[in-house]
Amino acid sequence: MPASGSLATPTAFAMPQPVIAIFPGTFDPITLGHQDLIRRASRLFGAVVVAVAVAHHKKTMFSLEERLEMVHEVVAPLGNVQVESFAGLVRDFAVSHGARAMVRGVRSVTDFDYEAQLAGMNKALAPQVETVFLTPDSRFQFISSTLVREIATLQGDVRSFVAPVVHTRLMEKLST
Repeated sequence: MPASGSLATPTAFAMPQPVIAIFPGTFDPITLGHQDLIRRASRLFGAVVVAVAVAHHKKTMFSLEERLEMVHEVVAPLGNVQVESFAGLVRDFAVSHGARAMVRGVRSVTDFDYEAQLAGMNKALAPQVETVFLTPDSRFQFISSTLVREIATLQGDVRSFVAPVVHTRLMEKLST
């Protein structure tokens, strides 16, 4: 018979709490690359909160409400994903939601340099929150919201970079 408290004792482990992860971004607009990372994060973590930034430092094409609606629509099939907006430090948002992980997408070495710097700063500000880097599927590695907006503005076809609902909203936005 195993000794009390040994690894063989079924009561030696407390049931772990599901890990909450946040995936912050501006999502102006949400792309298939973002969706890929959210879908994959939803399989890794008990709950994922897509944190849509107010983006006070950027001029966005879509309002906060429009970005929230688009993100809600494309993540609706994922049962453990919720969508919320935030302003201020992402650290404060993560801590207030009990998040233990922050998911960040890395497409290239350039992204990694910037994201590693952010991860270090976030770790200093919130040591209990780990940054997890995910790379998008190779089909989406080159997609960015900035490029999607620029191509669409110049009347290029961006249907292969965003969900149909996002494409429709983008075309509506550009026709006004």
